Amino acid sequence: MVLPLTNKHILIVEDEQVFRSVLVGYLRSLGAQTSEAVNGLLALSAVEEVNPDLILCDLAMPEMNGIEFVEHLRLQGIQIPVLVISATDKMADIAKVLRLGVQDVLLKPLTDLNRLREAILECLYPNMFTSQAIEEVELLKDWDALSKNPSEAVRLLKQLQPPVQQTIAHCRINYRQLTTAESPGLVLDIAALSDKDLAFYCLDVTRAGDNGILAALLLRALFNGLLQDHLANQQHRLPQMSALLKQVNQLLRQGKLEGQFPLLVGYYHAEYKNLILVSAGLHASLNTGDNQIQLSTGIPLGTLGAAYMNQINQRCEAWQCQVWGSGGRLRLMLSAE
Repeated sequence: MVLPLTNKHILIVEDEQVFRSVLVGYLRSLGAQTSEAVNGLLALSAVEEVNPDLILCDLAMPEMNGIEFVEHLRLQGIQIPVLVISATDKMADIAKVLRLGVQDVLLKPLTDLNRLREAILECLYPNMFTSQAIEEVELLKDWDALSKNPSEAVRLLKQLQPPVQQTIAHCRINYRQLTTAESPGLVLDIAALSDKDLAFYCLDVTRAGDNGILAALLLRALFNGLLQDHLANQQHRLPQMSALLKQVNQLLRQGKLEGQFPLLVGYYHAEYKNLILVSAGLHASLNTGDNQIQLSTGIPLGTLGAAYMNQINQRCEAWQCQVWGSGGRLRLMLSAE
């Protein structure tokens, strides 16, 4: 009989020796080869040595924790599937690793090894499983609780906002909210996709009631993974942003989130110096020093079954973008190093 994990090599990144031994024994009983590392720093070396098919990773570890480890992997362009197994009770940590593209999060204590087996098989053979993306996101296991407690959803969203200044993908990037309000209006998220490119989006959460906040949390969990999938199919590493927004529109409908969701999405490749901006319902003005371009609004997501948007594409080493809608106004600035 062929065991389900025959010819698969799994790297276990876990500092608890007893639990690590349990995982090793169980995985080998399913036919897998295993390697072990007690922290993220050692795991980076192990990835180079064994090139595993799957990584099981804890979050709380010495030297380099699981979040930092996954960040290093993704910034190096390494897309090995990662299954997080952690005792964390912090939704912000779960949301962050999901945004980095981990396939699933299992919470300790892990008493059901059949659930672990199922999660591993889903990571290794994703095409064999037909569950929709929304059902696969661990963040959404508390979706009902967040839906019934809007103030908790707002608190979580505020915790997840990016720093106003940071350097990612060899670019200095900062933003400023030009209007202030007690409740969220324009929600911004920025993340590196590799050491050469980054993506961002701005969502107006004021035109869908409480669903605006839930839509922002959904995007936090799914956006990077969706864009990475699109990039994987592009030979020239420039994504088809219109296709991405259509997929987001479908996910909002699948999540039964009603309302209007004005959204602006951007992608910048630091090596090509190429900026793509797409708007579905937000006003934007782009200043590259040499040119000033107005981006017309398009139609907010959630309005129609299809997505209608406008796009501009510019080559530039530095730029400023002002974005505005009913939720306020902000300015985003970038300069390549």
